Amino acid sequence: MQVLSKRSEFLAAARARRQGSKGMMVQGRNRGDGDGIRVGFTCSKKVGNAVARNRAKRRLREVARLNLAEHGLPGWDYVLIGRAKETANRPFEDLQGDFLYALKKIHR
Repeated sequence: MQVLSKRSEFLAAARARRQGSKGMMVQGRNRGDGDGIRVGFTCSKKVGNAVARNRAKRRLREVARLNLAEHGLPGWDYVLIGRAKETANRPFEDLQGDFLYALKKIHR
């Protein structure tokens, strides 16, 4: 699993499919090359101060680490976006369920 780092990669995912859930927003894009899974994480200042944003991103990273290898598709880019007051405070099992629900909707 590779991590997205360039703004152009995030913008390309933003133009593709997206699915919101209570705990996060997930954007997915089929690159078409079948060359591994790439993932990016972001939280705006609406989530809170730097401590709150970092906590939300840590939780998103862990959800992706546990689930993308099994449920993600090769050749896809995924961007996980944290939600204000939800990503950091939602129970972890519910956050995982939100992520799996969003993946199913994106892959249709």
